[in-house]
Amino acid sequence: MSFDPTSTLFSYSGPTSARESHAAIPIPIPRPRQSFTTSSFSLRSREETPHVEVDIIFVCATIMCGDETVEPFEADVLVSNGLIKIISPANSLSKAVPHSLSEDTRRTRIIQAKGYVLSPGFIDLHAHSDLYLLTHPAHGPKISQGCTTELLGQDGISYAPVETTHQLNAIRSQIAGWNGNPDSADYPAVQGFFEWRTFGGYLDCLENNGVATNVAALVPQGNLRLIACGPWDTIASPEEIEKQVVLLRQSMREGAVGMSSGLTYTPGMYASTSELASLCRSLADEFPGSFYAPHHRSYGHQAIESYQEMLLLGLATGCPVHLTHATLNFTENVGKAQLLLSMIDATIKGGIDISLDTYPYLPGCTTLSALLPSWASAGGPEQTLKRLQDEVCREKIRIAVEEVGCDGGHGIPINWNEIQIGTTSHPDLQVYSGRRISEIAHSLRSPPIQIFFEILVKDKLATSCIMHVDNEENVRAIMKHRTHCSGSDAILHGEGTHPRAYGTFPRFLGHYARDLSLISMNEMIAHLTSRPAKRLGIYPHRGLIAESSAADLVLFDPSTIRDLATFDEPRKLSQGIRFVLVNGEVMLAEGALVSGARRSGKVLRRRSDGTVS
Repeated sequence: MSFDPTSTLFSYSGPTSARESHAAIPIPIPRPRQSFTTSSFSLRSREETPHVEVDIIFVCATIMCGDETVEPFEADVLVSNGLIKIISPANSLSKAVPHSLSEDTRRTRIIQAKGYVLSPGFIDLHAHSDLYLLTHPAHGPKISQGCTTELLGQDGISYAPVETTHQLNAIRSQIAGWNGNPDSADYPAVQGFFEWRTFGGYLDCLENNGVATNVAALVPQGNLRLIACGPWDTIASPEEIEKQVVLLRQSMREGAVGMSSGLTYTPGMYASTSELASLCRSLADEFPGSFYAPHHRSYGHQAIESYQEMLLLGLATGCPVHLTHATLNFTENVGKAQLLLSMIDATIKGGIDISLDTYPYLPGCTTLSALLPSWASAGGPEQTLKRLQDEVCREKIRIAVEEVGCDGGHGIPINWNEIQIGTTSHPDLQVYSGRRISEIAHSLRSPPIQIFFEILVKDKLATSCIMHVDNEENVRAIMKHRTHCSGSDAILHGEGTHPRAYGTFPRFLGHYARDLSLISMNEMIAHLTSRPAKRLGIYPHRGLIAESSAADLVLFDPSTIRDLATFDEPRKLSQGIRFVLVNGEVMLAEGALVSGARRSGKVLRRRSDGTVS
């Protein structure tokens, strides 16, 4: 922080690395003068004048800049041309702005922000918005909760790269429970929908159509294996591994920031540790700053061993590892969070860059078909559906799912009381949405496994589910770790989704920071902004309030910000967020989406020099 006594302006120069420190400015957060009720926050459209260049001044906001070592302070902030132009002492900037401007000059919008927190936009390190950004361009679920940057290509399976239409169609069917399986004919406004084949082609499609949030993406390792080895449970030959490495290199050069895996999802789960090591070594040796983001082999039985495999991959290859949705919520992992965190700390001490993200909820969410044993899913969706209609295979599946425990179910026999049906595609199955399989079975006087089979077959594997497993002690311990970042893992498609699709970031701030005082709100802001920005390589241009940084901003009421979505009403909007800006464009104003707002997000690509922009 510097102040020139001869000027009315001062500048805040944010840190350029985690090692820099700043003199703290202890300014208490003032109590807000007004609060917003639940009814104020809806996805109603607000009549604004889009596409007009407007300067914005936030007057007397409480700045939580994203750097957790800097105490909150009051200031005015001027936004111009998509950037934070000036940070000035409170109540100084608005006085310098003429109250009447001619039509041929830039307009200036003044937002009184006394009592409100102005923070960097929130960054989602685990997003499943891969298609939703195209089919629902306003992107209300994410914008309404202050999310301005997302990382796509998660869990080792997404829509690029592919080599054939058959491969793309198989992926679309496999993860329809995550994203639906929209017909491009129903979205004529989307240019090039499903016409891509390369990773770069997919990013080009996003860029050409415009995106509401900033977007970066990972190369899905399952796609690489599908192209090289097919959809089968086979040992990859040296030639097939080399083909995967070549495909990885191509995608990285086309803009990927790293690689993801989904090691409980086919076909990526068929990869051996040595196969994964070949890919990680390429990332470490050839693409500095990139990282590996694994959904590892089990979050239930032998979860600690599964985490250890990923950490050892980092040690063996030198590749940075980001542990995605790092949970230990199954019953057999009670009390094991400190063991996991000690393993992470030891790996960091060994010189490996490790980080992690979590969502602020206990239950998880995935596709219903993911609960099948991997052998039942080998060969892709068509082969899976054939097995599900074969009585001999059904009985083998039943034993694996209900009695023994299988890899799809994280090695633990399924408790049908814990499995809630999420979104379905077939109209006859909509009555099941939101209900536990055990309850459906009881009402129909049918074995739960038969309900499971019926839904999978009738919905052609396009059903999502919510897994009600929980361990609050582990959630809190992991959330407090020095490498913790935010990741929603939000499935946006359908009515029966997980509440994290609408409430992740307000829940971090309202429930865990304010209500539980797990950590301070200022520190939690860093978990949602600067930390994930550093992981992506976009800091300090994003994830920090500083002059010349991108104007990705959230103005919220610290006393009322709260998630309201529940498992019964998962699409209920959060409260307390007043304004959201993406690259200076107002996307949410006074709690409402701005009608006709320009899709001001940017597709962020890793460049040849290792920078991401």
